Amino acid sequence: MLKKLKLRRSHALIFGLIIIIGVVIWLWPPVKTEPQWPKTFGYGKTATQQEIAKLDIDVRPDGKGLPAGSGNVPNGAIIYANKCAACHAADGKEIKGVKLPGPPLVIGDGKTKTIGNYWPYATTLFDYVRRAMPYNAPGSLTNDEVYSLCAWLLNQNKITTASQVMNAHTLPQVKMPAQKLFIVDNRKGGPEVK
Repeated sequence: MLKKLKLRRSHALIFGLIIIIGVVIWLWPPVKTEPQWPKTFGYGKTATQQEIAKLDIDVRPDGKGLPAGSGNVPNGAIIYANKCAACHAADGKEIKGVKLPGPPLVIGDGKTKTIGNYWPYATTLFDYVRRAMPYNAPGSLTNDEVYSLCAWLLNQNKITTASQVMNAHTLPQVKMPAQKLFIVDNRKGGPEVK
């Protein structure tokens, strides 16, 4: 009888040890290993400095990044008619009852946000037009063509005069009417939305 009792105790002890070892293994934190990435995936190629420079064309609100060149309103009118009017209408204004392929660019009768009543910096106009327009051939305009389009669009929005020439010096000096409506985001940390 005593021998049977000792045997049951040893079985219970072994069973208990197995349970404890199992729980410890189950709770043991996994070993974190860095993923082993291959040196290359076999796609693409390393960009050259020339290729990077071709894409590094951003323009800041203060004009930093504007290239050499210049443009005027008469040339801008011709370029606009040939390369922009098909999407933005002949005068860049919203046409009532007509859905344009592109947004209106000149203040009309409605409350649509345009360059003239919404854009805070004139230099953004240059950056956007050079980078993204015309729609069917983005990046194809010369710097002089972009300056001329800026001159024409700013004049049509009654922000500049018809004789004003746009270049890297004059464009950043254009005071956009909507600039006062924007607040500089100077938050340090904290939530994304106030």
